[in-house]
Amino acid sequence: MLAYSILRNKEDAMDIVQETFMRLYQKLDVYEQEGNFRGWLLQIAKNLCIDYYRKHYARRREMESEKPLDELVLVSSDRSSNPLSSDLRRTVSRGLEQLADRQRLVFVMKHYNGLDYREIAEILNIRLGTVKSLHFKAVRNLRRLLGPQLGMET
Repeated sequence: MLAYSILRNKEDAMDIVQETFMRLYQKLDVYEQEGNFRGWLLQIAKNLCIDYYRKHYARRREMESEKPLDELVLVSSDRSSNPLSSDLRRTVSRGLEQLADRQRLVFVMKHYNGLDYREIAEILNIRLGTVKSLHFKAVRNLRRLLGPQLGMET
């Protein structure tokens, strides 16, 4: 999900996931046993995504994907085929597409990948306060964007 949230293209994300595990295998001997393995793995994936993005998407800001974010499952959601749940995911996906890149990335890492603020800060190499601020802005912007569609006052 991290690779997809950065690249927003299913095939490119799958390539990065494969490359991440290849890199993991190559670098396993330098992993510090007392470190956070999940954070280390996500850091590798993030770095590969950023390199790939810079190399392949520098001139192409609008990326399209065959599988939109609304088809991906939230960490805490049940996997039932409830049509209301599907509609909500589609609505949230449309809102996410309108967020700034860093806000969307933090929101996806928190709500789709199930990471806490500290883990996100470590992976993105930014301050904890910045992560919290980006998440707050993402939620606020999603409320503003989605409130009218969901019948909520903004």
